[in-house]
Amino acid sequence: MTTPHNILVIGSSNTDMVVQVPHLPIAGETILGGVFKQVSGGKGANQAVAAQRCGGQVAFIACVGTDDLGKQVIRVYEEEKSGVALIFVNQEGENSIAVASGANAKLSVDHITQHQALIEQADIILLQLATPLEPIQHAVNIAAKLGKTVILNPAPGQKLPDELLNKVSILTPNETEASILTGIEVVDMASAEQAATILVRKGVQHVMITMGESGVFYLNGDGAQVVEAYEVNAVDTTAAGDTFNGALAAALVCQRSIPEAIQFAQAAAAISVTKAGAQPSVPMLAAVLDFMR
Repeated sequence: MTTPHNILVIGSSNTDMVVQVPHLPIAGETILGGVFKQVSGGKGANQAVAAQRCGGQVAFIACVGTDDLGKQVIRVYEEEKSGVALIFVNQEGENSIAVASGANAKLSVDHITQHQALIEQADIILLQLATPLEPIQHAVNIAAKLGKTVILNPAPGQKLPDELLNKVSILTPNETEASILTGIEVVDMASAEQAATILVRKGVQHVMITMGESGVFYLNGDGAQVVEAYEVNAVDTTAAGDTFNGALAAALVCQRSIPEAIQFAQAAAAISVTKAGAQPSVPMLAAVLDFMR
């Protein structure tokens, strides 16, 4: 890969409270004997870490609080508590997550405006939906006017206006998020193509629907492609999507083609699910390259 360039990530920063349990609890159920861990997380922070570790040079815009958890992340202040995510992980590596947004909900248009220079300096802007939508739209509008590459990971899933989607260079929903965006229930590659086609018609340049073990369905104006996933033994899938997005941005900013970048991101995500925790599971560049060999 070439010398790293600039990636700006705008998003959330949380402290993950992870309990490893035999199975995910249902309503009203108490499970004893779980193993507890406290690790750094948050969709934005995870993606920023992944982009940095996979070869990018990253700046990160987020809000954290003045509580002990916030101070552990970065020495800034906010009136509300820092974000916390409660995560249950079962023996198959599947997870169930509840998030208290805390200071993440304080991210504002003013924060984006104050740091517009970071958008101007960046080659790629990477965003998610774990913060208020208005500052995300504002950042995308600025980036689009500047001709920047905008990667939007539409998670947590929600419907988005067409005027936002038509400014997105690369959209990376999973099956659930693609279903929410399009009204098409994505359950296989055929339905993924239907959903991706709708999103391309809305103006998204490149749509990558991440489908776990089934791989990634990729569609742009030139046609479709399926990039297969790597087979690994999953321990914790919490950071898989975030690792994919961060690694994708790093690969693209280092001049890999889009199909090559997807393959690289798939490899990074595959490594991440073999380890517990969000940011602790994100691999370094050398590990991803070794894995691909």
